Amino acid sequence: MTLTAPPAPPRKLGLPELIAMGVGGMIGGGIFSVLGLAVGIAGHAAPLAFGIGALIALAMGYSYVKLALTFRDDGASYTYLTRAFPKTPFAATLGGWTVITGYVGTLSLYAFTFGAYGADLLGHGHDGWARMVLSALVLLAFLVVNLRGTGDAGLAEDFIVYTKIALLAFFAIVGSFTIKPHDLFPFFDRGVPSVFMAGALVFVAFEGFQLITNQISEMRDPDHNVPRGIYASILITSAIYIVLAIVGVGNLGVDKLIAAKEYALAEAARPVLGEYGVVLVGIAALMATSSAINATVFGASRMMAQMALEQRMPKAFAHRNARRAPNMAIYALIACSGLFTLAGGLTVIAAFSSMTFLLVSIGVSAANLKLHRRSRSKPALIVLGLLLMGITVALLVVHLWLHSRTDLFVIGAIYGFIASAAALYIWIRNHEHKTGQ
Repeated sequence: MTLTAPPAPPRKLGLPELIAMGVGGMIGGGIFSVLGLAVGIAGHAAPLAFGIGALIALAMGYSYVKLALTFRDDGASYTYLTRAFPKTPFAATLGGWTVITGYVGTLSLYAFTFGAYGADLLGHGHDGWARMVLSALVLLAFLVVNLRGTGDAGLAEDFIVYTKIALLAFFAIVGSFTIKPHDLFPFFDRGVPSVFMAGALVFVAFEGFQLITNQISEMRDPDHNVPRGIYASILITSAIYIVLAIVGVGNLGVDKLIAAKEYALAEAARPVLGEYGVVLVGIAALMATSSAINATVFGASRMMAQMALEQRMPKAFAHRNARRAPNMAIYALIACSGLFTLAGGLTVIAAFSSMTFLLVSIGVSAANLKLHRRSRSKPALIVLGLLLMGITVALLVVHLWLHSRTDLFVIGAIYGFIASAAALYIWIRNHEHKTGQ
């Protein structure tokens, strides 16, 4: 009689994987896609706009850290809203559905950016079909990776993120020697308010650190690794963004960066390293968007599974395969993101994603303020974060109203659809309970 060894326990995520997930979630379409947008609004002061985004992200991070360690649940934002407002389940359900929709939007942005840079590297930069095929392929690739479970997703993220950081650091160091000071001044060439508006619009570049809290049940030593992972990933990402923005503006100038649009960073590399620089940044963009897709699918699918377990989403999303991956949630995320990618639209996707995660983080901070005794948080720090986020949302709305009113109406329509869908789901679920189905 032969004895079979018990299956090995699933591999837990350590601090390097958590930082990789946070940095990977943020440096995705981020600096590659929105640098041109930031420069178009703030001009020479675009690096400061990323600094403002970093301060807002740190203010957000405080409440996420405290609540994650208080409620150790992969539901993250949804769980925190549920615990803070138990008598208003619609608020938590709507918040959770909104976050998932935001993740779908950012996944489509990452896939679009991957396809655009990939097609350009292959010499088909103006071929829409090449971009769409590559966008679909990268989504399918990380569908397979995430279906294989925690260990494979974590190891893949380690390799991609740290290689990407090395490539961007090399470009930043070399580019700093060729900066032309006259391209950086006058610093506030478009006025001080424009800097804050740019920071609000490009905040999508900092979306991703909260993915760490979606994985708390699958990590080692959460008490130490959650705060270290969140704060370290924000600081690392912020330093990269600010330096790259300085190098980009200082080497290419404002007008050429605006004209380059989503290829802004690649064009900024041309004066520094020639065609080799364009290829280097292109490869870094492929790795950045890949790691962001991986991190986002990993965290968002676990949030969907947790919501399904609590009957706030269809129960099919709670199903897990033999590798303990929430496979139905992963399929749904990839499918919806693929459809959004075909629609494209950089400005509206960036604005919608920034607005979505600002609003959700305001809700999370409000939940932490209500639960501050239980989470052992300092109310003054929470209120400061709420003020920063509230001002940022107001500035984003003002900017869209003045410069892109159609996008503002589209974003409003999306929120209306999400609210209607969430309300309909709750009504159906309540009706089924009453009828005993």
